Amino acid sequence: MTRSLDGLVFAPVADQAPGQVGRQTRFAYHEEGERIWAEYAGGDVARGYLVGTRTGDTLEFRYVQLRFDSTTASGCCTSLVTELPDGRLRLEETWSWESQPGSGTSVVEQLPA
Repeated sequence: MTRSLDGLVFAPVADQAPGQVGRQTRFAYHEEGERIWAEYAGGDVARGYLVGTRTGDTLEFRYVQLRFDSTTASGCCTSLVTELPDGRLRLEETWSWESQPGSGTSVVEQLPA
């Protein structure tokens, strides 16, 4: 598939634990060649960034975020890009914190234009 993520906005399909991303969080993606990055905010996250690389439909990145309670957190994530029946993109994510204990999975989907 390898459709570009550049300029697309994604949102989680479900809330995570407190202090993490939730359904109110928005990810604005950018892509240039194999490099990807995004800014995100919403829910408990005041400001967050991710940076990484893309090989085909697999994204590998690190993320860091500042929460509204003034704490910070960081981790790593691998995401698989898939296409929904309506043509929007979905990222199926497997992540782990590096700054605290914990790991899990999540799904974000492209918001309609």
